[in-house]
Amino acid sequence: MKLLLAAVAGVCAAAAQAPPRIGDINIYGLHRVRANRVLAAAGLRPGGALPASKAELELAIERVSDVLMARVEGVCCDGSDAVVFIGIAERGGAQPAFLSPPAGSARLPDELIGTYNSFLDAVARAAVEGRAGEDFTAGHSEMDDPAVRAIQQRFEVFAAEHLDWLRDVLRSGPEPEERAMAAAIIGYASAKAKVVDDLQSALQDSDEEVRANALRSLNAIAVYAAKHPEAGIRISATWMVELLNSIALNDRLGAANALVILTDKANPQALALIRERGRAALAEMARWKTLRYALPPFLLLGRVAGIPEEQIHQAWEKGDRETVIRRALR
Repeated sequence: MKLLLAAVAGVCAAAAQAPPRIGDINIYGLHRVRANRVLAAAGLRPGGALPASKAELELAIERVSDVLMARVEGVCCDGSDAVVFIGIAERGGAQPAFLSPPAGSARLPDELIGTYNSFLDAVARAAVEGRAGEDFTAGHSEMDDPAVRAIQQRFEVFAAEHLDWLRDVLRSGPEPEERAMAAAIIGYASAKAKVVDDLQSALQDSDEEVRANALRSLNAIAVYAAKHPEAGIRISATWMVELLNSIALNDRLGAANALVILTDKANPQALALIRERGRAALAEMARWKTLRYALPPFLLLGRVAGIPEEQIHQAWEKGDRETVIRRALR
């Protein structure tokens, strides 16, 4: 996920072509404010040119009555077009409350920081060469790349030998980059049940990347827990559901993906919480024009409505999203 202008720059550098045009425009966070007012203030339209300044675009949207804050983010690319997301925080609207930045002194060792950066470089190379899987930015999944797997094994050793160190950095480290690294590496701990609470706390971190890595680590632990019920691992959906109302796109996408994993098997507590706190946000997301981002929230709404999984998928394949969405909202 890239910020709008970073996405444009990346495409230009890679393709040495003119910047991409705007493809889909997806808006979220609207309750009282109408989408046409947001688009008019932004001056955006499909097929149009991307704006020169992300900050100025957000300021223009924030001048709309009842808009407290705006976030514009872009994803490159859907074909040759950039997908644009506009997040709105309305005055008086629901927003998750995050913790204040910690003021402790815990720091990661320089060697581990260098190893983590090498890991990201190795994953990027593997992705370019077509050897990456779904999501290795926070690790936890093996892949056919010796360099990546070797670093993952080093993370496993560090997490086994220095778990308290990672927990201390995650909860009280003053540097957000290091807290994000700790959120990723702590997921490699063999004692996975012991780190769930640390990662749940990290979902309330003031830094977006810390929250993103905590979600990825919890996803991996949830998959492990489903395969090993004897481990007795329990993951609460509470903060994942709260993140569905965040103005940050990564929070919403990561939370929706995590909740899909948590509800793959019967999970009435999670579904009840989604029904109570997350239906409106999921309905917005399930109506997004860009299908790959609309699918996870659509699946969740179908499960909330009690629709059999096969029927949910059939409705998706037929393009009949509204029947499922409206049934969930009822």
